[in-house]
This record gives sequence, structure tokens and C-alpha cells, in this order.
Amino acid sequence: MRLIKTESQFNEFQKILSNRSLGYSSEIINSVTEIINQIKSYGDSALLKYTQKFDRNNSDTLKIPQDTINEYAQKVDSNFTNALKISATRIRDFHNRQIEKSWQYETNGTILGQILRPLNRVGVYVPGGKAAYPSTVLMNVIPAQVAGVNEIALCVPTPDGIINPHVMAAIKMLNIQEVYAIGGAQAVAALAYGTQTIHAVDKIVGPGNVYVALAKKMVFGVVDIDMIAGPSEILIIADDKADPIFIAADMLSQAEHDEMASSIVISNSQKIIDQTINEVNLQLNLLTRKEIAEKSINNFGAIIKVNSLDQAFEYSNLIAPEHLEIMTEEPMNKLPLIKNAGAIFLGKWTPEPLGDYSAGPNHTLPTGGTSRFFSPLGVYDFIKRSSLLYFTEQGFKELAPIVETIANTEGLNAHANTIKIRNL
Repeated sequence: MRLIKTESQFNEFQKILSNRSLGYSSEIINSVTEIINQIKSYGDSALLKYTQKFDRNNSDTLKIPQDTINEYAQKVDSNFTNALKISATRIRDFHNRQIEKSWQYETNGTILGQILRPLNRVGVYVPGGKAAYPSTVLMNVIPAQVAGVNEIALCVPTPDGIINPHVMAAIKMLNIQEVYAIGGAQAVAALAYGTQTIHAVDKIVGPGNVYVALAKKMVFGVVDIDMIAGPSEILIIADDKADPIFIAADMLSQAEHDEMASSIVISNSQKIIDQTINEVNLQLNLLTRKEIAEKSINNFGAIIKVNSLDQAFEYSNLIAPEHLEIMTEEPMNKLPLIKNAGAIFLGKWTPEPLGDYSAGPNHTLPTGGTSRFFSPLGVYDFIKRSSLLYFTEQGFKELAPIVETIANTEGLNAHANTIKIRNL
């Protein structure tokens, strides 16, 4: 694991992190472009062709029937179902608090305001490659439901035609009626442009592999998207009172996602650093996904030694991590030092997986330093805003000369004329 002790070493590591999420190879760009164009031109036939090619699924139907969803959902044990119910309740409770209201105010013969309405139709992509994620169903669907979205279409890849019962259990619990057994860039294109079977959506949300991420980027503007999700990442700030066993476990919780994931510790204690390195090596050997986690730690893991906790937070704000854990004494007091982070986990009893599954806040978070300007997925992502303007004659005449002056100054005489003609 990379050990960083100087500012120049930190700067070099930051470049490595940035390059991890930047750009796509020409091969991937050409492939995704072709897929999107084929879906636009040929619809369902192209969608079935790519589903057979990439998912090895030879079914001639795209939609998963409700009976099939119910059948597979019944295969999961009651312990998982109960865990899902508790998680869904907590997630819904958290997102209910994000609801905003329309507003307006009246002054001098005018009514001004903002009208909030939910999007009508949303597409949710649920990954199904290296693993299946029922938690992604909860995190992407519940805020849309809370927002009042009328139609929600799910795309769930089923490699080799294998349907995951746990994903179906989550779908059944949320009463989603429109579910398609498709994935990859072809699913994104189908949601964006529509096919004979799938109606186009207004927005696409949900994480996926590099092909899915690039496809979302390419269709943005035709539809809205949540964000371009990159590899998972965690950054842990630890003082000399932190527990290296907990630190190592939390690092590996992200490293096991995939080889591109990044796990970073920043500490002002050499003792904690040494113990954490030893503990990571010990715990690695206990993982079923050891090979993936080991590559992640070797390639994008780092332990950074700093002179003070203030410097630790400076470095953290530069990295702008997806997940930020604060393992220090009185971690709540450190909140004012945090400028950039997707989700903030305070104290040693708040490990990142709580947020992944059951705590309540959304686990769809900005990655690759984009927490500088992106936010977690929320109810606000499924709302559109319209400005409201109403003027009486009195209100119009009060503002008219000001508008006319600015319009004439900008050389837009037709704009000015709409004002002038009403004053004749």
C-alpha cells in the first residue's frame, strides 16, 4: 500500500486518482456510440440482439412479468425480507424530510413564485454484473416515489438469463410494475430514446459499469441524468485514539467493490499508520473477494501521514471523497472543517456500510472528486421547477420603463416593443 509523507507525493497520488476517473478509450466510445445509434434506429430488435450478445440471454421478451417477480421474490428468506423492510422504512423516512413546496409572494401588483412538480417518468438502472444490488433498488426508487414520480421503469441485467431473487424482492416490496431484463449501454439508450416496447423517460438514475456511465453521459441533454458514477472510494481521517482494526475493516469494505476502488487513510499518528497497515494485511486474507480488494489497495489505496489534523482536512477537501469517515475524538466538532464529501460518517460506530444499506441517507453519491459540486441522490433530483409570474396593469406600468431601457440597450427592439405597445 502506498505510503505518502510529503506534499509532492500527495500531489502525485491525487493525479493518479483523477486519471482513474477521467476519459474513455476510443474503443469504448466507438462501441457505446454504435449501440446508441442501433437502438435509436432499430429499437427492440437491436435491444434483443445486444441482450443476447452481452448478457447471453436468449429470451425474446424484454419485460419481466409481474408473476415472475412475485415468484422469485418468494424465494428469499424472511430474515432478508425483514432487513429490506426496515431499511426501506428508514430510507423513506429520511427522504420524506427532503420534500420541498411551491411558493409565491405578492408585491405592488405582481405575483411571483416557483412551482414544483415531479418528473412524470424516470428510468432506474440496477447493476447486475459482478454482483446484484437490491439496495440500489431501494435507494433509487424510494426518493422518486417520495417526489411523486408517476411512472418508474427499472432495467435489471440478467446475465445468462439468471434472475436474482433478492433484487426481485426489493422490486416487489416497492410495487414496481415495469421491469426490463436488459442492461449495459443498450438499456440506457432504450430509456433515453424509447423503443417499440419501452417508452422514453425524462431522467435516468442508477450506477453501472464504464459502458453505462459513458452512455448516460452521451444521452444527457436528451434526458436528464443523476451523475456520472465512478469507482467507489472511502477516505478515513484518524487521530491517535482511533482503532486500527476498525480503520482496516472500513478500508476493505470499499476495496472489495472492484479493482478501481480507492481506500485512503489520513492520520497524524505514525503508530496508527503502522498498525493499520498490519491490520489491512491480516484482514485481506479473510475476504472472499480478496483478489479484487488486494488489487484495489495496491493500485489506489494510500496511507497519508500529516503533521496535524488540520492538514488532514485540507487534503481531504482536495480529494473530495465519496465517503468520508471521521475517526477522531469529538468528531462532531470537526464538521466545520469539511467542505467536500458525498457522505460524512462521524465516529468509530458509524462505518460506511450503514449508509450503503440501512441508515437512511442515499448511497448514490458523487465520486471522483465531484462532491465539490454534486450532491447525493435525493427527492430534489426528481423534481422540476417552473417560475411563476403574474402582473396587474399597475405592476406592469411600474416595471415597464426599466425593462424597455434594458431591452433597447441590448439592441433587442422587439423585446422593447412588447412593453411599448402596451403603454400606448
